[in-house]
Amino acid sequence: MKKIDWVRKLTSRKFWLSIASFVAMLMVALGQPEATATQVTSLIMAGATVIGYVIGEGLADSGNAGTGEEETKEGE
Repeated sequence: MKKIDWVRKLTSRKFWLSIASFVAMLMVALGQPEATATQVTSLIMAGATVIGYVIGEGLADSGNAGTGEEETKEGE
């Protein structure tokens, strides 16, 4: 059985679009107004952006650890 690469999945835009689309369609099917479904979809995509950024930066930082290629802050 294959192991699931969660880091790759959580940073995938297709994955988050699929989740957002499913939730929005489910809400509409259950009688929620389309405006509410749109707001929820926007929140899911905003959260996905933050999650993708945080994971991506964490991977970049861990890849640079010990290589001496640390970023310098502005003004230094």
